[in-house]
Amino acid sequence: MHDTIRDYQIKEEPYYRAVSDEVALYEAAYAVRMPMMLKGPTGCGKTRFVEYMAWKLGKPLITVACNEDMTASDLVGRYLLDADGTRWQDGPLTLAARHGAICYLDEVVEARQDTVVVIHPLTDNRRVLPLEKKGELVRAHPDFQLVISYNPGYQSLMKDLKQSTKQRFGALDFEYPEADLEAEIVAHETGVSTQVAKKLVSVAERARNLKGHGLDEGISTRMLVHAGSLIARDVEPLAACRMALVRPLTDDPDMRDALDAAVTTFF
Repeated sequence: MHDTIRDYQIKEEPYYRAVSDEVALYEAAYAVRMPMMLKGPTGCGKTRFVEYMAWKLGKPLITVACNEDMTASDLVGRYLLDADGTRWQDGPLTLAARHGAICYLDEVVEARQDTVVVIHPLTDNRRVLPLEKKGELVRAHPDFQLVISYNPGYQSLMKDLKQSTKQRFGALDFEYPEADLEAEIVAHETGVSTQVAKKLVSVAERARNLKGHGLDEGISTRMLVHAGSLIARDVEPLAACRMALVRPLTDDPDMRDALDAAVTTFF
């Protein structure tokens, strides 16, 4: 492995509980280097899944958190000034393509359309990345794979992937796990008892039923882990839930009261 990406190797197995056949499907997709799209709500385990698969496959993982200010140069690379003049520095996408890492573009729909277009030549049978500023054509390493994620429920018409982009990817749908499995994950990640973890999941289920009825998003598994971690540190459960579950989710006083009432029901 090239020294440049050795730091991106995942050394220890990330904890991931499979919900269905997603691990086997992803392995098959990687075997044919199919670009992959992971779709699902915020905080449901998409990023952890990619980390787990990179570890399982023994491949380095380069993650990019996409945002609306990100330019094509942020992905591909740019010339930098140093004491000897100018030198080219590969961006994360180029680094992954050149040296055979998995490149994970998290919440890709946040990026501008003109930025997203640069991934197109890497996601068809060409598997190339033109560096126009440098006048170089990078041919993707045989181990390279591109993975993107986004949250379909959160997109407006202004912010969605074009069909010309979507159709280049295989897709896996992610949802919050079944209640018992989610409780197992929360207990494992935080050290709280299964009983406490099940109560937290019950609160989350109440909140998720309010999505579209005053809430843009439900309580995510990630938020439950935050709450469980506080409870494991002897924070009083009501205070932990208010801080980690209710307050981050909404500023609406009535909605906060409804969620606080749900917390009080279980704790």
